[in-house]
Amino acid sequence: MRIAIATCSDLPGWEVDDAPLFEALKRRDIDFDLAVWDDPNVDWSNYKGVLIRTTWDYTDKIEDFVRWANHVDKVSRLFNPGRVIRWNTHKTYLRDLESVGVPIAPTVWLDRGSTPSIQACLAERSWEHAFIKPMVGATARETLRFSATPNDIERAQAHVDRLLPHEGLMLQPYLKYVETRGERTAVFIDGRITHTVEKIPVKGDYRVQDDFGAYDGPTEFTPEEMAIARCAVAEAERRPEVSCKLLYARVDFLLDDSGSPVLNELELVEPSLFLRHGVHAADALAAALIKRLRY
Repeated sequence: MRIAIATCSDLPGWEVDDAPLFEALKRRDIDFDLAVWDDPNVDWSNYKGVLIRTTWDYTDKIEDFVRWANHVDKVSRLFNPGRVIRWNTHKTYLRDLESVGVPIAPTVWLDRGSTPSIQACLAERSWEHAFIKPMVGATARETLRFSATPNDIERAQAHVDRLLPHEGLMLQPYLKYVETRGERTAVFIDGRITHTVEKIPVKGDYRVQDDFGAYDGPTEFTPEEMAIARCAVAEAERRPEVSCKLLYARVDFLLDDSGSPVLNELELVEPSLFLRHGVHAADALAAALIKRLRY
């Protein structure tokens, strides 16, 4: 059996989080290639299956990426499947999950091409501090933290005026606990939580990615967090756009101002699975992938 591990052309040399997975596949005598997803010379039909891992540049080529996923689905077996990729690459999936009871932060959905007044949006909701992020994005791209002061409002308005002609945005209250409690993550492999992780930004920052110097390490989830994480994955699998048992999922939480967890992201495309913090997760992923490809 030969599989492809989908990656990108400019993967940084320091990225080693998938090394435990590679070792787990080697122990099972599974041949695999690291294949760049948008390399036109790759024949994806040569592979029994394709596992998306570090395709981190897809947000800049979103339409191409979705077309690629649809193509691979036709000639091989893609994990997660193309229909999942289509749904999960746009953050309106959070609105879908909220509609069935999964808690998310209060959100104003700013559609592409709209011309909202940021001052009016904040005044209507009495938000003193707010946050803007794209509906398609990763690694804190084009995010903005600001307050309801005249200068900050002007800066935020210029930010959305520049971006909205080209993409949709989300406007939310700024959740201050991100600076001290960070983002909390549960990793699922084949429907089971394998490990939980916390990501803490450097002092005064909100960006929880290690690209910006943030810390990540193992943590314990509360029963409430565990229950919401399981609910988010279960509800996603029930969505008509998904309608499958997910091979992997990453559930990211922030804490609102009352300290309650709210879903920040449900990552089903190319999330870091923090395998270095989950002793058995790489083996679980390799075993689950092989089982699916053999049946």
